[in-house]
Amino acid sequence: MIRGKRILLGICGSIAAYKAPHFVRLLKKEGAEVQCILTPDAHLFVTPTSLATVSQLPCLSEFTHSEDGTWNNHVALAEWADVFIIAPASANTLAKMATGRCDNLLLATYLSAKCPVFFAPAMDLDMYRHPTTLTNIQTLQSFGNTLLEPGTGFLASGLEGKGRMMEPEEMVEGLKSHFELAQSLNGKHWLVTAGPTYENIDPVRFIGNYSSGKMGFAIAEALAHSGATVTLVSGPTSLQIHHPNIQILRVTSALQMLEACLSVFPHVHGVVKAAAVADYRPETMATEKIKKSSEELTIQLVKNPDILAILGQQKTHQKIIGFALETNNELEHAKQKRLKKNADAIVLNSLNDEGAGFQTDTNRVHWVTENGCESWPLLPKEEVAKLIVQKIVSL
Repeated sequence: MIRGKRILLGICGSIAAYKAPHFVRLLKKEGAEVQCILTPDAHLFVTPTSLATVSQLPCLSEFTHSEDGTWNNHVALAEWADVFIIAPASANTLAKMATGRCDNLLLATYLSAKCPVFFAPAMDLDMYRHPTTLTNIQTLQSFGNTLLEPGTGFLASGLEGKGRMMEPEEMVEGLKSHFELAQSLNGKHWLVTAGPTYENIDPVRFIGNYSSGKMGFAIAEALAHSGATVTLVSGPTSLQIHHPNIQILRVTSALQMLEACLSVFPHVHGVVKAAAVADYRPETMATEKIKKSSEELTIQLVKNPDILAILGQQKTHQKIIGFALETNNELEHAKQKRLKKNADAIVLNSLNDEGAGFQTDTNRVHWVTENGCESWPLLPKEEVAKLIVQKIVSL
């Protein structure tokens, strides 16, 4: 899965940089092209000559060549790469990546990267578990970057604990899995719904909910990164798509979302119904702004169509993944919902779980199928989306 892939390897100022030549050699053995970029401090731990020897490409560090002043084009480097892996990633570089600092070639290339980015932290245990480092790691994951979890063992300080860079052999296996997943949905077409719906009361007021759309957008991106063509039907949200394989249809109300879904559903291989659709809408919408004329106002509501149930009734070959946000008897309600809606799986989350639900960058969910329930820890929504896509592939 790595043969012929173009891998950009960023190396930071960490004692773990001594493993970089071995990592490059493993990648080359698998048939990859490897271009190394050093931060200035990385020179203290590994030499450009050793990396250039094993990679068979000049090792880059500065914005310009010292000999003739020609430019090392960070934009071209980022466009060249199929994947960008930063290993080791020091605490200093993680902080700069998380805050948009751009004072060396590696960081400029990172900010230009459109390809998947992996980062492998390496530092002493107290530095790794410091709140700022943990926050920076979570921020990078929220950007869609993938954490290569550090291991536990003896560290350069003489202490023992978490902070060892993932071993090169493990990173190679992780890249193999990444490229395998990246091709797993080639030729498939998936429908994703995201965000809230707004049900108009009058020209300036509506009934809605707090959904941000972040979970649905992350799932659409993860599906596209796995090779699928994606139609994303989104309620009102300011979020934007980034992957060229995603077509977005923007709607406002539940009826509009149903119409958009029905137009696409017969032609897709599956649907992830992540939108938070309003259960009810006003029976009639006032054509003019309703004036405050009395102490009470009564609005007659009617039930919106159940989009998930309608798609479940009409499915032939499609796989259907629904979402359930619950506040009590969560698992039982999710199991019942899966059966009633004829869904293949339900992604359950609870408002009782801190960090889960609407308008957050994280989520804690449970994957519910006929085979039982699998619970995942609190993760950035981008990481949850990747896990959901892995489950989709297994279906």
